[in-house]
Amino acid sequence: MAVKGQNLELVEELLKCEPSLVNMIDSKGNTALHIATRKGRSQIIKRVLELQETDKNSINRSGETALDTAERIGKTEIITMLTEHGVQSAKTIKPPNPARELKQTVSDIKHGVHSQLEHTRQTRKRVQGIAKRLRKLHAEGLNNAISSTTLVAVLIATVAFAAIFTVPGQYIDAEAVTPGFSAGEAYIAPQASFMIFLIFDSVALFISLAVVVVQTSVVVVESRAKKMMMAIINKLMWLACVLISVAFIALSFIVVGHSERWLAVGVAIMGTTILAATLGTMCYWVIMHRMEAKKLRNIKKSSLSRSWSWSMTGVSDAELLYSENQKMYAI
Repeated sequence: MAVKGQNLELVEELLKCEPSLVNMIDSKGNTALHIATRKGRSQIIKRVLELQETDKNSINRSGETALDTAERIGKTEIITMLTEHGVQSAKTIKPPNPARELKQTVSDIKHGVHSQLEHTRQTRKRVQGIAKRLRKLHAEGLNNAISSTTLVAVLIATVAFAAIFTVPGQYIDAEAVTPGFSAGEAYIAPQASFMIFLIFDSVALFISLAVVVVQTSVVVVESRAKKMMMAIINKLMWLACVLISVAFIALSFIVVGHSERWLAVGVAIMGTTILAATLGTMCYWVIMHRMEAKKLRNIKKSSLSRSWSWSMTGVSDAELLYSENQKMYAI
């Protein structure tokens, strides 16, 4: 216990009491010199080697002298010190025992395999924990997307419904019907721009209402089915946004009049550019995700076809986890 520490004076006091204590061994056959070497206590090693009573070539139950221990842990300074004081290796003291060496080799292999299996088990446990948390986050993300989509669908339906009855120019009064018109008809009804507005606005309204009906009526529990439903609904919402934008642009040509038509053209160009850039970027990410998912599936199949050890199984789990993580933006 004294040589495990760094108090040289304590070791000196014990040696003054009984120098032969230096050769006592523990349950593993280690002497004080073995322990001091393993701990790297240079000053204590030097003091122990100076004693005449020290058995410098004592071999422990692992078949090692202090020099073998120093070489195993790679202590260059201590190896030099031990060699200068005549400490020898166990191989030079007694001939090698093939049976003992074989037993030691088997023991080392067994220990290495056990450590590898334990490490693999811990790795799989951590991967499964991370995958579980990712699945939980994925489910929460889908639920949030469903709520957001429902809110946006209601908003688009409200705007589209209100726009039909608040067109510019008002309507024909029943008390003073203009020739060629009927009571309640919009003054701008005969214009092509109004017809485009009415068609696109109506389609956007009914698409949004259909989405609201599906979202409020259908309860999907299974994750895969929920993702498929959200993928379809998202595309419908893209279409509704495009239709309501076209309806707005068509109505802007009526609002600005013929003299300010350039203003409506500018709005149309600006709106088309923003919508095209947004939808083009979204389509690009969807296509890139599909390509990445296909690539990961191919990698997983090839890994499973040649998997022959625990380590390959760990790689497959990691790839599956990466793939699951990538699906989080696949809506």
